Amino acid sequence: MGSITVVGLGPGEFGLITIDSWERMKNAKRLFFRTEKHPTVPFIKDRGISFSSYDSFYERAESFDELYEEIVRDLMKRAEGEDIVYAVPGSPMVAEKTVVLLRKYCQEKGQTLNIIPGMSFVEVLYNRLGIDPIDGMTIIDAEDFDKLPVDMPTGLVITQVYNPAIASDTKLSLMEVFPDDYSLCYIHKLGMPDESIRRIKLYELDRQADIDYLTSLYVPPQAKKAEFDITPLKDIVHILRSPGGCPWDIAQTHESIRTNLIEETYEVIEAIDLKDYQLLCEELGDLLLQVVFHARMAEETGAFSLQKVIDGATEKLVRRHPHIFGDVQASDAGAAILAWEAIKKKEKRDRQLVLDGVPKGLPALMSAQKLQHKAAKVGFDWEDCAPVWDKIQEELAELQVAQQEGQPEHIEEELGDVLFSVVNLARFLKVDAELALMGCNRKFKNRFHFVEKKVKVSGKDWSEFSLEELDSFWNEAKKS
Repeated sequence: MGSITVVGLGPGEFGLITIDSWERMKNAKRLFFRTEKHPTVPFIKDRGISFSSYDSFYERAESFDELYEEIVRDLMKRAEGEDIVYAVPGSPMVAEKTVVLLRKYCQEKGQTLNIIPGMSFVEVLYNRLGIDPIDGMTIIDAEDFDKLPVDMPTGLVITQVYNPAIASDTKLSLMEVFPDDYSLCYIHKLGMPDESIRRIKLYELDRQADIDYLTSLYVPPQAKKAEFDITPLKDIVHILRSPGGCPWDIAQTHESIRTNLIEETYEVIEAIDLKDYQLLCEELGDLLLQVVFHARMAEETGAFSLQKVIDGATEKLVRRHPHIFGDVQASDAGAAILAWEAIKKKEKRDRQLVLDGVPKGLPALMSAQKLQHKAAKVGFDWEDCAPVWDKIQEELAELQVAQQEGQPEHIEEELGDVLFSVVNLARFLKVDAELALMGCNRKFKNRFHFVEKKVKVSGKDWSEFSLEELDSFWNEAKKS
């Protein structure tokens, strides 16, 4: 098996090719260029260096991803029996997808791969624009805008803006993040005698007359937005709770407003279910107010402060994510959960029993599901869903017997068993029982409102309608 050596043609001028890369190209038995469309190529030809290029692959490929895959497959095949040298524009390790693929496939197949460091366009760009890389820089291929972060904290270099069509797509993608008239640096033929670096507005990008394979862009970072600040909310709660503030707010305790916290939480859940993001924003604010309010009351007694709440949550997140902030490996979501649970177990050493840690104030359905989940962790569970269905039928039969006996306490007990079994089924079906019932309640409410409107429009009283007539309204509501 032969080897593959990758060298760089530098950012533009022939003199920017490294000596090491030049020597390897001169001595190569077989030399391949990704493309001849590079300003150093005429100088290389003048010096008698022969090579083959992959320019013909560009014409038949349907996408750049397909193109790069075809080039790499061809290189791997040619290297099976001989040593080859592969030359790419710029530096092999900067914005060169074929090299990324070569590294992956060579490692998988045990193919020898040598990558020779080279000078990239980035060094020239730093010099021309007076940018210090210590401030950070993001480099992205124009074809990869689906990977572009929403908020860019650094300057952005966009390479491979090959033609007006790609420039247009790039413009539209940038307009999702930046204003239409945002100022960009349009870069053409960087590092060449006739290079052009000019300021343009974002909306003008695809109107440039000289867009070609030597076109790149530099997008300066946006001015930093104001940092998140909870101080105004904290200050208002402080004023409301202080002497001379609101009598109602001053009178409250942790116990007196604890149900408010539950209500606000469910209103957040409802906004999520409705996919109403304006409402969600409002309800999250109400929920945050509850957190700040409770923290303020605790601060007044010297128990803890809001900062302590924030610091505690931050420290816990870091501590429970060692696969992110430490040296634990977690290749998927399942492994991450295992790491999380292992750390929780160490932190909650005061929990002596399996079912400890389920809050007493939880809604009944939610509590049942958590109790079952904890029991299942130690193996107290069925292997599949079939016995759960049987258990539901068994409990329903016992409820019918209790109803026939007519003892209220026994009926209540058996009804509880039915509900507990149904929650178990929800757990096996990976459905949150509490949310499922909330959704059903909401659906009932909407349909009943429909029926109510029908009754009001008719001008008649509820008692004037038969159950069949009301049921027909209900069925109509189900279709609407």
